[in-house]
Order: sequence, then structure tokens, then C-alpha cells
Amino acid sequence: MAGTPSPRLLAQAPHRLMFFIGAGNLLLAMAWWAMWLADARWQLFGLRQPVPYAGWLHAFVMQYQVLPSFIFGFLLTVFPRWMGLPDLERWRYLPVGLGIFGGQLATLAGLFGFEPGIVVGYWMTLAGWLACMATLAPLLKRERGTTWHARACFLGLLLGLAGLLAWGGFLLGADARLAFASIKLGTFGLLLPVYFSVAHRMFPFFAGNVVPGYVAWRPLWLLCAVLALCVAHLALELLHAYTWLWLADLPLLALLSLALWRWWPRGKVPGLLLVLFLGLAWLPLAIGLYAFQSLAYSLTGEFLLGRAPAHALFIGFFGSVLVAMVTRVTQGHSGRALMMPAAAWFAFVAIQLVATLRVFAEVLPDGMAWQAAAALGWLLAFAPWVARIGRIYLSPRKDGKPG
Repeated sequence: MAGTPSPRLLAQAPHRLMFFIGAGNLLLAMAWWAMWLADARWQLFGLRQPVPYAGWLHAFVMQYQVLPSFIFGFLLTVFPRWMGLPDLERWRYLPVGLGIFGGQLATLAGLFGFEPGIVVGYWMTLAGWLACMATLAPLLKRERGTTWHARACFLGLLLGLAGLLAWGGFLLGADARLAFASIKLGTFGLLLPVYFSVAHRMFPFFAGNVVPGYVAWRPLWLLCAVLALCVAHLALELLHAYTWLWLADLPLLALLSLALWRWWPRGKVPGLLLVLFLGLAWLPLAIGLYAFQSLAYSLTGEFLLGRAPAHALFIGFFGSVLVAMVTRVTQGHSGRALMMPAAAWFAFVAIQLVATLRVFAEVLPDGMAWQAAAALGWLLAFAPWVARIGRIYLSPRKDGKPG
């Protein structure tokens, strides 16, 4: 019957499969982390400390399994379109989904006591990553022109692969500094470069389509400069040169503030567009916190704010833009109107509160309790949105078109 949900429909398009997996990963990964934080604070569940350390595993899961699920779904969809090439056949993206989702499930099994699960999950995740990159790389070679945004995204994936390999070396018994390198590569090598590359291409384009008189500003020098400063920040972190991080962060803050000001649409703005720029506003805020942290360290020798800058970046920027972009793609590619449904508004507004709470948890008394509350807030924020988009991916398009 037309409109009947079916798991078979997930194979019809890469975004269906990978966004469905990502939506599940969002809740599964954070459910474990919320349990872990609550147990660490109140001893509710009797969870044991996993090996590797739970905080490192949280960073690995979010950076290399959860958010890449969405990144891969987006890039596997837009790479052919950006380059004027045919859409990918399903056998090219099904292995990506199997690897990433299987890796997440195995890793979570490891976190709850199945000891081989973490290593098995790593190998499955690596297989999914390699399958994605082996699919995207030939597209770069086949295109007639040069799509710089695609190349920037692929560079981010290469740095992410380096981080993934570093994590594997750590799991196999190498120096623990590889785990540190993996976490830093995931943030300033993979996620921030890919997110900004997509924003540089798409945000002014979206605004130009709906805001009268809007002039898209997308200079290539801005993209190159931001990526170079991300790599500079990454290099300084890997060298533990925290005193000098402000040398990368202050110019990065200036460029990101300029981009936000030049890109911000003036006048009446539809909600689906507004949330993109509200989410983007977290980016200069997060980098400003990083710069303050480094300057304070260089002056006082104290590491102030803890993980507040990282969570302003992860929850505030990555989380907000995730809701905005995935909602936009989901609405458009399912034959629905380009608008923010109620579940998306709830998720977006709630994630602003969660991000704020998690940032302040670093300086509030009883910080662990506030961290647990933020993790629970993440689950509450995303649950209705995940339920809605999950059903959409399992259902035919409303307009009857394929895909």
C-alpha cells in the first residue's frame, strides 16, 4: 500500500540510509553516556569503567560514528550533484551504512561488558569509512572541473581517517598519546573543516534563493584561510603548545565573525533558513572561548573553562546545524514543503538550552550532575525529531518521485 513504511526503502538513497543510521546513533550513543554520567555521580547502575576510558570512548563514538553517519549521507548525496555526475548506485553506499551502524552497535556492546565489542566496532567503523572514501575519491577524479568544496570535505575525511587509524593503533597497544591525537584530529581535522566547507558553499546559496536582494559572498580565500587556521590549531594542540593556541584562534575568530556578519540574511527570513545562521552563530562563540582559554593559560598557567569551548562547538554549533541541515534535506528529499516542523523546532530550541547548560556545567558547583542533566536533555531534545525523521526515511516520498 502506498505510504506504508518499509525498511527496504532505506536502500533507495544514501541520505535515507545514513541519516536513519545517524538518527539511531544519536540516541543510542547519548543514552549510554547519560547513564555513565549519572552512574558516576549517583552510582545508579553499577557500570564499570570501560577500557579505554569512558570519556575517550564518548569522544570517539561522537566524532567517528555518530556525526559521520550524517556527513557520509550528505556527501554521498551531494558529491555527484556538485560535479554533474550520475547518482550513486546502492551497492556503493550500503557497505558504508553497514560498517558505521555495525561499528556503533558493537562498540556499545563493548561499553556494556562485551569486551571484544570495542575492537570489533573499530574494525567495522574503519571498513565503513574506507568504503565511503573509496566511493567518493573516484568522483573527484572523474569530474571535468574542480569542485573546491568537495575537495575541502575530502581533505577533512582524510584527516579523519588519520585520526581513526591513530585510535586503532591505541586500541592495539600503542602509546596512549595516539588516543589524544585521534580526539583532536576528529575535532579540528574532520568535523570543523567539513562543517565549515559545507556552510561556505550552501548557507549563502540557501539565503540567496529566498531572501530578496541577498548577495551570496563565498570567496575561496575565506575557505582556504579558515581551513589553514583549523590545521594550525590542530598542530598546536598535538604539540601541546596550549600557550600559543591564541595565535590560530584569534584570526580564526575574526574570520568566522566576518563570515557570520556577511552571510547573515537581513529582512524577513523563513524559519528553516534562520536556524542555519543561529546555529552558525555558535561557531565564533566557541572559537572565542578557545582563544580566551589559551590567553588565560599563557598569562596564569591555569586551564580555565575545562571542556566548555569544546561543548560550545559540539553541541552548540555541530548539534544546531545538524538539526537545521538534516531537517532541510529531509523535507526537500521526501517531497515535503521546505519548512521547520514542530519536532524540528523543539529539537533546535532545546539543543540551545542543552549547549548552554553543558558549557556552564564546567564552572557550576557539582559539575558532574549538570553534565548528566545536559546528556539527558540531549535525549529529550532529539527523541521527537528522531522519531519523525525516522518514519520519513522508512516511507515513500509524498510526491511519488523516486529517491
